[in-house]
Amino acid sequence: MENNLKESLRNLHGALSHAGPVDEELQDLLRQLDGDIHQLLEQRAADGSVDESGTTTYGLAERTQEISAKFAAKHPALEPTLRELTRILGNMGI
Repeated sequence: MENNLKESLRNLHGALSHAGPVDEELQDLLRQLDGDIHQLLEQRAADGSVDESGTTTYGLAERTQEISAKFAAKHPALEPTLRELTRILGNMGI
């Protein structure tokens, strides 16, 4: 499942490079989400737990849905990739 998540993140980065200009707010949200997902994966790999001191799994899922909704309006071609990312996070219990 983590490999699917990493592949989905790579696909999103690739899609972003071909999507044209993305406003600064969405770029910031995506950078934060990407960092939080990597932090969560590293934490799970290190000790098998989820970091409860700042990165909550609810926050990740909520931010992913928020970003997906914003992209659906501004960049509809990218929205399916974000929807897949949301699905993968949900399947992981995040």
